[in-house]
Amino acid sequence: MDAPIVVGIDIGTTKVCTLVARLEGETGMRILGVGIEPSQGIRKGTVVDVVAASQAIARSVEKAQRTSGLEITSALVSLAGSHVASVNSRGVVGISGGVVQEEDIYKAIDQARAVAIPHNREIIHVIQRGFNLDGQEGIRTPVGMFGYRLEVETHIITAAEATVENIRQCVQASNIEVSQFVLNPLASAEVVLDKTERDMGVVVCDIGGGTTDMAIYINGDVWHTMVLAVGGNHVTQDISVGLRVSPETAEQIKKQYGYALRNEVAEDEFFTTRAYGEDEPIQVSRRDLAHIIEARMEETFQLLLQEIKRSGYDGLLPAGMVLTGGTSQLPGLRSLASKVLGMPVRLARPENLVGLVDQLNSPSYSTSVGLLKWAELMDENLAPVQTRAPRRGAQHSLSMPAVNWEEIKKWLTRLLPYDD
Repeated sequence: MDAPIVVGIDIGTTKVCTLVARLEGETGMRILGVGIEPSQGIRKGTVVDVVAASQAIARSVEKAQRTSGLEITSALVSLAGSHVASVNSRGVVGISGGVVQEEDIYKAIDQARAVAIPHNREIIHVIQRGFNLDGQEGIRTPVGMFGYRLEVETHIITAAEATVENIRQCVQASNIEVSQFVLNPLASAEVVLDKTERDMGVVVCDIGGGTTDMAIYINGDVWHTMVLAVGGNHVTQDISVGLRVSPETAEQIKKQYGYALRNEVAEDEFFTTRAYGEDEPIQVSRRDLAHIIEARMEETFQLLLQEIKRSGYDGLLPAGMVLTGGTSQLPGLRSLASKVLGMPVRLARPENLVGLVDQLNSPSYSTSVGLLKWAELMDENLAPVQTRAPRRGAQHSLSMPAVNWEEIKKWLTRLLPYDD
Protein backbone atom coordinates (compact mmCIF):
# COMPACT_ATOMS: atom_id res chain seq x y z
CA MET A 1 0.00 0.00 0.00
CA ASP A 2 3.06 2.32 -0.03
CA ALA A 3 2.92 2.76 -3.81
CA PRO A 4 0.93 5.79 -5.02
CA ILE A 5 -2.59 5.14 -6.29
CA VAL A 6 -4.07 7.14 -9.19
CA VAL A 7 -7.71 7.31 -10.29
CA GLY A 8 -9.32 8.51 -13.51
CA ILE A 9 -13.00 8.88 -14.39
CA ASP A 10 -13.75 9.14 -18.10
CA ILE A 11 -17.27 10.55 -18.48
CA GLY A 12 -18.34 10.07 -22.09
CA THR A 13 -21.56 10.17 -24.08
CA THR A 14 -21.72 6.37 -24.39
CA LYS A 15 -19.93 5.13 -21.26
CA VAL A 16 -18.47 6.08 -17.90
CA CYS A 17 -15.16 4.35 -17.17
CA THR A 18 -13.48 4.56 -13.77
CA LEU A 19 -9.95 3.17 -13.49
CA VAL A 20 -7.78 2.70 -10.40
CA ALA A 21 -4.07 2.01 -10.83
CA ARG A 22 -1.00 1.62 -8.64
CA LEU A 23 2.21 3.33 -9.77
CA GLU A 24 5.12 0.91 -9.74
CA GLY A 25 8.05 3.15 -10.52
CA GLU A 26 10.06 2.28 -13.61
CA THR A 27 7.78 -0.66 -14.41
CA GLY A 28 4.85 1.70 -15.06
CA MET A 29 1.41 1.20 -13.57
CA ARG A 30 -0.82 -1.73 -12.71
CA ILE A 31 -4.57 -1.50 -13.23
CA LEU A 32 -6.23 -2.50 -9.95
CA GLY A 33 -9.86 -1.56 -10.52
CA VAL A 34 -12.14 -1.14 -13.52
CA GLY A 35 -15.70 0.18 -13.51
CA ILE A 36 -17.45 0.48 -16.89
CA GLU A 37 -21.07 1.60 -17.01
CA PRO A 38 -23.33 2.79 -19.86
CA SER A 39 -23.53 6.56 -19.75
CA GLN A 40 -26.79 8.32 -18.99
CA GLY A 41 -27.65 11.98 -18.71
CA ILE A 42 -24.64 13.03 -20.84
CA ARG A 43 -24.97 14.34 -24.39
CA LYS A 44 -22.11 15.66 -26.51
CA GLY A 45 -19.92 16.03 -23.43
CA THR A 46 -22.41 18.04 -21.37
CA VAL A 47 -24.79 17.07 -18.58
CA VAL A 48 -28.46 17.06 -19.63
CA ASP A 49 -29.80 15.09 -16.63
CA VAL A 50 -27.95 15.56 -13.34
CA VAL A 51 -29.66 12.68 -11.54
CA ALA A 52 -29.12 10.14 -14.33
CA ALA A 53 -25.50 11.23 -14.86
CA SER A 54 -24.76 11.07 -11.12
CA GLN A 55 -26.21 7.57 -10.88
CA ALA A 56 -24.19 6.32 -13.87
CA ILE A 57 -20.99 7.75 -12.39
CA ALA A 58 -21.81 6.25 -8.99
CA ARG A 59 -22.32 2.78 -10.48
CA SER A 60 -19.04 3.02 -12.40
CA VAL A 61 -17.16 4.16 -9.28
CA GLU A 62 -18.73 1.41 -7.17
CA LYS A 63 -17.55 -1.25 -9.63
CA ALA A 64 -14.01 0.17 -9.61
CA GLN A 65 -13.96 0.26 -5.80
CA ARG A 66 -15.22 -3.31 -5.58
CA THR A 67 -12.60 -4.69 -7.97
CA SER A 68 -9.73 -2.67 -6.51
CA GLY A 69 -10.59 -2.96 -2.82
CA LEU A 70 -10.06 0.78 -2.40
CA GLU A 71 -12.47 3.59 -1.65
CA ILE A 72 -11.96 6.48 -4.05
CA THR A 73 -11.93 9.98 -2.57
CA SER A 74 -10.52 12.03 -5.48
CA ALA A 75 -9.86 11.52 -9.17
CA LEU A 76 -8.93 13.14 -12.45
CA VAL A 77 -11.98 13.59 -14.69
CA SER A 78 -12.16 13.86 -18.49
CA LEU A 79 -13.72 16.87 -20.18
CA ALA A 80 -15.07 17.38 -23.70
CA GLY A 81 -17.85 19.20 -25.50
CA SER A 82 -18.32 22.05 -27.96
CA HIS A 83 -18.19 24.51 -25.03
CA VAL A 84 -14.41 23.98 -24.85
CA ALA A 85 -12.38 26.76 -26.47
CA SER A 86 -8.73 27.77 -26.59
CA VAL A 87 -6.62 30.88 -27.06
CA ASN A 88 -2.89 31.59 -27.31
CA SER A 89 -1.29 34.01 -24.88
CA ARG A 90 2.14 35.38 -23.98
CA GLY A 91 3.60 36.25 -20.62
CA VAL A 92 6.68 38.41 -20.02
CA VAL A 93 8.80 38.97 -16.89
CA GLY A 94 12.08 40.67 -16.14
CA ILE A 95 14.94 38.60 -14.74
CA SER A 96 16.18 40.54 -11.73
CA GLY A 97 19.17 38.38 -10.93
CA GLY A 98 20.40 37.89 -14.49
CA VAL A 99 19.95 34.10 -14.31
CA VAL A 100 16.58 32.44 -14.91
CA GLN A 101 15.17 30.66 -11.86
CA GLU A 102 12.15 28.35 -11.53
CA GLU A 103 10.21 31.18 -9.92
CA ASP A 104 10.69 33.30 -13.06
CA ILE A 105 8.99 30.60 -15.15
CA TYR A 106 5.99 30.52 -12.85
CA LYS A 107 5.76 34.32 -12.90
CA ALA A 108 5.84 34.36 -16.71
CA ILE A 109 3.12 31.72 -16.90
CA ASP A 110 1.02 33.64 -14.38
CA GLN A 111 1.32 36.70 -16.62
CA ALA A 112 0.15 34.65 -19.62
CA ARG A 113 -2.73 33.25 -17.57
CA ALA A 114 -3.98 36.79 -16.91
CA VAL A 115 -5.56 36.94 -20.38
CA ALA A 116 -9.10 38.34 -20.34
CA ILE A 117 -11.77 35.64 -20.57
CA PRO A 118 -15.56 35.95 -20.21
CA HIS A 119 -16.83 35.74 -16.64
CA ASN A 120 -18.80 32.57 -17.43
CA ARG A 121 -15.74 30.57 -18.52
CA GLU A 122 -13.19 28.63 -16.49
CA ILE A 123 -9.52 28.00 -17.32
CA ILE A 124 -8.86 24.26 -17.53
CA HIS A 125 -5.26 24.14 -18.80
CA VAL A 126 -2.39 26.56 -19.30
CA ILE A 127 0.05 24.78 -21.61
CA GLN A 128 3.47 26.29 -22.22
CA ARG A 129 4.75 25.96 -25.79
CA GLY A 130 8.20 27.50 -25.58
CA PHE A 131 10.29 30.33 -24.18
CA ASN A 132 11.96 33.43 -25.61
CA LEU A 133 14.93 34.79 -23.70
CA ASP A 134 16.21 38.22 -24.79
CA GLY A 135 14.94 37.60 -28.31
CA GLN A 136 16.31 34.07 -28.59
CA GLU A 137 13.41 31.79 -29.57
CA GLY A 138 12.91 28.04 -29.33
CA ILE A 139 14.18 27.62 -25.76
CA ARG A 140 12.67 24.58 -24.05
CA THR A 141 14.09 24.89 -20.52
CA PRO A 142 15.49 28.34 -19.71
CA VAL A 143 16.34 27.63 -16.05
CA GLY A 144 19.99 28.49 -15.39
CA MET A 145 20.39 30.57 -18.56
CA PHE A 146 21.61 34.17 -18.46
CA GLY A 147 19.25 36.91 -19.62
CA TYR A 148 17.10 39.88 -18.70
CA ARG A 149 13.70 39.34 -20.36
CA LEU A 150 11.86 36.01 -20.32
CA GLU A 151 8.80 35.48 -22.49
CA VAL A 152 6.63 32.35 -22.53
CA GLU A 153 4.16 31.28 -25.22
CA THR A 154 1.12 29.46 -23.82
CA HIS A 155 -1.99 27.71 -25.08
CA ILE A 156 -4.90 28.34 -22.72
CA ILE A 157 -7.90 26.01 -22.76
CA THR A 158 -11.17 27.23 -21.26
CA ALA A 159 -14.61 25.70 -20.77
CA ALA A 160 -18.08 26.90 -19.86
CA GLU A 161 -18.10 27.34 -16.09
CA ALA A 162 -21.66 26.08 -15.71
CA THR A 163 -20.97 22.91 -17.69
CA VAL A 164 -17.82 22.19 -15.69
CA GLU A 165 -19.64 22.77 -12.42
CA ASN A 166 -22.46 20.41 -13.45
CA ILE A 167 -19.97 17.63 -14.11
CA ARG A 168 -18.19 18.39 -10.83
CA GLN A 169 -21.48 18.14 -8.94
CA CYS A 170 -22.27 14.78 -10.56
CA VAL A 171 -18.87 13.42 -9.47
CA GLN A 172 -19.14 14.90 -5.97
CA ALA A 173 -22.49 13.14 -5.56
CA SER A 174 -20.36 9.99 -5.16
CA ASN A 175 -18.27 11.73 -2.44
CA ILE A 176 -15.36 12.15 -4.83
CA GLU A 177 -13.43 15.38 -5.26
CA VAL A 178 -12.28 16.35 -8.76
CA SER A 179 -8.54 16.91 -8.42
CA GLN A 180 -8.35 18.18 -12.00
CA PHE A 181 -10.26 18.17 -15.29
CA VAL A 182 -8.29 16.96 -18.30
CA LEU A 183 -9.31 17.63 -21.90
CA ASN A 184 -10.00 14.35 -23.73
CA PRO A 185 -7.43 14.62 -26.56
CA LEU A 186 -4.67 15.59 -24.14
CA ALA A 187 -5.37 12.51 -22.04
CA SER A 188 -5.56 10.26 -25.11
CA ALA A 189 -2.28 11.68 -26.44
CA GLU A 190 -0.46 10.42 -23.35
CA VAL A 191 -1.00 6.81 -24.44
CA VAL A 192 -1.22 6.93 -28.24
CA LEU A 193 1.57 9.33 -29.29
CA ASP A 194 5.28 8.64 -29.21
CA LYS A 195 8.00 11.26 -28.75
CA THR A 196 8.98 11.30 -32.43
CA GLU A 197 5.44 12.11 -33.52
CA ARG A 198 5.13 14.88 -30.93
CA ASP A 199 8.38 16.47 -32.10
CA MET A 200 7.73 16.16 -35.85
CA GLY A 201 4.16 17.47 -35.77
CA VAL A 202 1.04 15.34 -35.43
CA VAL A 203 -2.71 15.56 -34.90
CA VAL A 204 -4.33 13.27 -32.33
CA CYS A 205 -8.03 12.76 -33.01
CA ASP A 206 -10.28 10.98 -30.51
CA ILE A 207 -13.63 10.11 -32.09
CA GLY A 208 -16.07 9.16 -29.36
CA GLY A 209 -19.80 8.71 -29.24
CA GLY A 210 -20.84 12.34 -28.90
CA THR A 211 -17.73 14.38 -29.72
CA THR A 212 -14.62 14.37 -31.88
CA ASP A 213 -11.65 15.83 -30.00
CA MET A 214 -8.49 17.08 -31.70
CA ALA A 215 -5.11 18.31 -30.50
CA ILE A 216 -2.12 19.39 -32.58
CA TYR A 217 1.37 18.65 -31.23
CA ILE A 218 4.45 20.35 -32.69
CA ASN A 219 7.98 20.33 -31.25
CA GLY A 220 6.74 18.21 -28.37
CA ASP A 221 4.09 20.67 -27.19
CA VAL A 222 0.37 21.28 -27.70
CA TRP A 223 -0.19 24.08 -30.20
CA HIS A 224 -3.91 23.84 -30.89
CA THR A 225 -7.01 22.07 -29.54
CA MET A 226 -10.61 21.77 -30.65
CA VAL A 227 -13.72 19.77 -29.74
CA LEU A 228 -16.29 19.03 -32.45
CA ALA A 229 -19.82 18.11 -31.35
CA VAL A 230 -20.06 15.21 -33.80
CA GLY A 231 -19.27 11.56 -33.08
CA GLY A 232 -20.22 7.95 -33.58
CA ASN A 233 -23.75 8.47 -32.27
CA HIS A 234 -24.44 10.69 -35.26
CA VAL A 235 -23.52 7.81 -37.55
CA THR A 236 -25.91 5.58 -35.61
CA GLN A 237 -28.65 8.18 -35.92
CA ASP A 238 -28.10 8.44 -39.69
CA ILE A 239 -28.38 4.66 -40.01
CA SER A 240 -31.52 4.65 -37.87
CA VAL A 241 -33.19 7.25 -40.10
CA GLY A 242 -31.88 5.89 -43.39
CA LEU A 243 -32.89 2.28 -42.74
CA ARG A 244 -35.93 3.12 -40.56
CA VAL A 245 -34.77 1.01 -37.62
CA SER A 246 -34.47 1.67 -33.89
CA PRO A 247 -31.29 3.34 -32.58
CA GLU A 248 -30.39 0.11 -30.75
CA THR A 249 -30.70 -1.89 -33.98
CA ALA A 250 -28.78 0.79 -35.89
CA GLU A 251 -25.90 0.56 -33.40
CA GLN A 252 -25.74 -3.22 -33.81
CA ILE A 253 -25.81 -2.89 -37.60
CA LYS A 254 -23.01 -0.32 -37.50
CA LYS A 255 -20.79 -2.55 -35.40
CA GLN A 256 -21.52 -5.76 -37.30
CA TYR A 257 -21.77 -4.61 -40.92
CA GLY A 258 -20.45 -1.05 -40.98
CA TYR A 259 -17.76 0.08 -43.40
CA ALA A 260 -16.52 3.62 -44.04
CA LEU A 261 -15.76 3.36 -47.77
CA ARG A 262 -18.60 2.50 -50.11
CA ASN A 263 -16.42 1.54 -53.09
CA GLU A 264 -14.60 -1.11 -51.08
CA VAL A 265 -17.81 -3.05 -50.36
CA ALA A 266 -18.96 -5.67 -52.88
CA GLU A 267 -22.30 -5.05 -54.57
CA ASP A 268 -23.57 -8.54 -53.72
CA GLU A 269 -23.17 -8.17 -49.94
CA PHE A 270 -26.49 -7.99 -48.07
CA PHE A 271 -27.79 -8.39 -44.53
CA THR A 272 -31.28 -8.65 -43.08
CA THR A 273 -32.96 -6.46 -40.52
CA ARG A 274 -36.45 -5.61 -39.35
CA ALA A 275 -37.54 -2.08 -40.26
CA TYR A 276 -40.45 -0.06 -38.91
CA GLY A 277 -43.70 -0.80 -40.74
CA GLU A 278 -42.41 -4.06 -42.22
CA ASP A 279 -43.99 -7.39 -41.26
CA GLU A 280 -41.04 -9.43 -42.46
CA PRO A 281 -37.28 -8.85 -42.25
CA ILE A 282 -35.89 -6.94 -45.23
CA GLN A 283 -32.61 -7.25 -47.10
CA VAL A 284 -30.30 -4.24 -47.04
CA SER A 285 -27.28 -3.73 -49.26
CA ARG A 286 -24.12 -3.38 -47.21
CA ARG A 287 -22.89 -0.90 -49.82
CA ASP A 288 -25.89 1.34 -49.09
CA LEU A 289 -25.02 1.16 -45.40
CA ALA A 290 -21.43 2.12 -46.19
CA HIS A 291 -22.74 5.07 -48.22
CA ILE A 292 -24.55 6.41 -45.12
CA ILE A 293 -21.47 5.98 -42.92
CA GLU A 294 -19.07 7.44 -45.48
CA ALA A 295 -21.18 10.57 -45.95
CA ARG A 296 -21.21 11.37 -42.23
CA MET A 297 -17.55 10.56 -41.56
CA GLU A 298 -16.37 12.40 -44.66
CA GLU A 299 -18.19 15.48 -43.40
CA THR A 300 -16.52 15.04 -39.99
CA PHE A 301 -13.04 14.86 -41.50
CA GLN A 302 -13.79 17.87 -43.71
CA LEU A 303 -14.63 19.86 -40.57
CA LEU A 304 -11.38 18.67 -38.96
CA LEU A 305 -9.44 19.68 -42.07
CA GLN A 306 -10.99 23.15 -41.99
CA GLU A 307 -9.96 23.52 -38.35
CA ILE A 308 -6.42 22.35 -39.07
CA LYS A 309 -6.10 24.88 -41.90
CA ARG A 310 -7.66 27.61 -39.76
CA SER A 311 -5.02 26.96 -37.09
CA GLY A 312 -2.29 27.68 -39.65
CA TYR A 313 -0.33 24.53 -38.79
CA ASP A 314 -1.45 22.35 -41.71
CA GLY A 315 2.01 22.48 -43.27
CA LEU A 316 3.77 21.43 -40.05
CA LEU A 317 2.31 17.93 -39.60
CA PRO A 318 4.56 15.39 -41.36
CA ALA A 319 3.53 12.66 -38.89
CA GLY A 320 -0.09 13.07 -40.00
CA MET A 321 -2.98 12.06 -37.78
CA VAL A 322 -3.33 9.43 -35.06
CA LEU A 323 -6.92 8.18 -34.76
CA THR A 324 -8.31 6.75 -31.55
CA GLY A 325 -11.64 6.50 -29.73
CA GLY A 326 -14.43 3.98 -30.15
CA THR A 327 -15.62 5.14 -33.57
CA SER A 328 -12.08 4.87 -35.00
CA GLN A 329 -12.60 1.10 -35.06
CA LEU A 330 -14.97 1.37 -38.03
CA PRO A 331 -13.41 -0.66 -40.89
CA GLY A 332 -12.12 1.56 -43.66
CA LEU A 333 -12.12 4.71 -41.54
CA ARG A 334 -8.34 5.12 -41.61
CA SER A 335 -8.31 5.06 -45.42
CA LEU A 336 -11.18 7.54 -45.60
CA ALA A 337 -9.42 9.91 -43.20
CA SER A 338 -6.19 9.75 -45.19
CA LYS A 339 -8.09 10.42 -48.41
CA VAL A 340 -9.95 13.46 -47.07
CA LEU A 341 -7.10 14.97 -45.05
CA GLY A 342 -4.31 14.25 -47.52
CA MET A 343 -1.94 13.05 -44.79
CA PRO A 344 -0.79 9.73 -43.30
CA VAL A 345 -3.20 8.28 -40.72
CA ARG A 346 -2.73 5.46 -38.23
CA LEU A 347 -5.01 3.88 -35.63
CA ALA A 348 -3.85 3.68 -32.03
CA ARG A 349 -4.94 2.16 -28.74
CA PRO A 350 -3.51 1.80 -25.22
CA GLU A 351 -0.65 -0.68 -25.10
CA ASN A 352 1.67 -2.32 -22.59
CA LEU A 353 -0.94 -2.36 -19.85
CA VAL A 354 -0.61 -4.56 -16.77
CA GLY A 355 -3.32 -5.82 -14.42
CA LEU A 356 -7.06 -5.89 -15.11
CA VAL A 357 -6.70 -4.93 -18.77
CA ASP A 358 -8.89 -7.41 -20.65
CA GLN A 359 -11.36 -4.72 -21.74
CA LEU A 360 -8.92 -1.82 -21.97
CA ASN A 361 -6.84 -2.83 -25.01
CA SER A 362 -9.17 -0.89 -27.30
CA PRO A 363 -9.20 2.62 -28.80
CA SER A 364 -12.41 3.19 -26.83
CA TYR A 365 -10.37 3.46 -23.62
CA SER A 366 -7.53 5.72 -24.77
CA THR A 367 -8.88 8.66 -22.76
CA SER A 368 -9.56 6.47 -19.71
CA VAL A 369 -6.00 5.10 -19.60
CA GLY A 370 -4.62 8.50 -20.57
CA LEU A 371 -6.10 10.00 -17.41
CA LEU A 372 -4.02 7.55 -15.39
CA LYS A 373 -0.87 8.52 -17.29
CA TRP A 374 -1.66 12.19 -16.66
CA ALA A 375 -2.19 11.44 -12.97
CA GLU A 376 1.12 9.58 -12.93
CA LEU A 377 2.94 12.66 -14.23
CA MET A 378 1.16 14.82 -11.68
CA ASP A 379 2.11 12.41 -8.90
CA GLU A 380 5.76 12.58 -9.92
CA ASN A 381 5.86 16.35 -9.92
CA LEU A 382 2.87 17.88 -8.17
CA ALA A 383 0.33 16.16 -5.90
CA PRO A 384 -1.02 12.62 -5.75
CA VAL A 385 -4.58 11.40 -6.10
CA GLN A 386 -5.74 10.23 -2.69
CA THR A 387 -7.48 6.98 -1.88
CA ARG A 388 -8.10 5.07 1.28
CA ALA A 389 -8.70 1.44 2.10
CA PRO A 390 -12.43 0.86 2.75
CA ARG A 391 -13.82 -0.73 5.88
CA ARG A 392 -10.40 -1.50 7.32
CA GLY A 393 -10.23 0.94 10.18
CA ALA A 394 -7.19 3.06 9.39
CA GLN A 395 -7.25 5.52 6.51
CA HIS A 396 -4.66 5.14 3.76
CA SER A 397 -3.52 8.58 2.64
CA LEU A 398 -0.71 9.28 0.21
CA SER A 399 1.71 11.92 1.48
CA MET A 400 2.85 14.96 -0.48
CA PRO A 401 6.16 14.22 -2.22
CA ALA A 402 9.20 16.42 -1.68
CA VAL A 403 9.63 19.17 -4.28
CA ASN A 404 11.99 18.01 -7.02
CA TRP A 405 12.87 20.99 -9.21
CA GLU A 406 14.61 18.86 -11.82
CA GLU A 407 11.48 16.80 -12.33
CA ILE A 408 9.34 19.94 -12.41
CA LYS A 409 11.54 21.35 -15.15
CA LYS A 410 10.97 18.20 -17.18
CA TRP A 411 7.24 18.51 -16.56
CA LEU A 412 7.26 22.14 -17.69
CA THR A 413 8.69 21.10 -21.04
CA ARG A 414 5.56 19.04 -21.58
CA LEU A 415 2.25 20.28 -20.19
CA LEU A 416 1.46 22.48 -17.23
CA PRO A 417 -2.16 21.96 -16.14
CA TYR A 418 -4.08 24.78 -14.56
CA ASP A 419 -4.91 24.23 -10.92
CA ASP A 420 -7.01 26.44 -8.70
